[in-house]
Amino acid sequence: MNTKASILSAKPVICLAALAACAFASGPVKAAGHEVTVKISVRAEGLDLSRPADAWEVYRRLSFAARIACGDGNRVGLQPPSSFVDCYEKALGDAVRSVNRPQLNIVYLATHTSRDAETYGIEVPARMAAK
Repeated sequence: MNTKASILSAKPVICLAALAACAFASGPVKAAGHEVTVKISVRAEGLDLSRPADAWEVYRRLSFAARIACGDGNRVGLQPPSSFVDCYEKALGDAVRSVNRPQLNIVYLATHTSRDAETYGIEVPARMAAK
């Protein structure tokens, strides 16, 4: 019974962390001579970030949000940042770091190097650091 209670109370924390990640899954774009920050909400409702498949789904959503934020932000008249790749990597790295869940960090490391993780402050699980 305690296990169910801790799982149920962990879900809102995961959702809040994923929603907080939306602040990091954003990128600056230029509009009429000034910088604008695009923020995109990423929902993780119903997903359990301790499960690999769900962690991959959250990572996919964060990646998609970073692509939009670092492009034109789905807004007319906004010019994308000068370096899409730099913006995208920073937005994605910051979002993964802000969620700070081991399984999501492992997913990030499946597509990035340990050095990339270090750049954005993402914790590398001990079993992966040895590789």
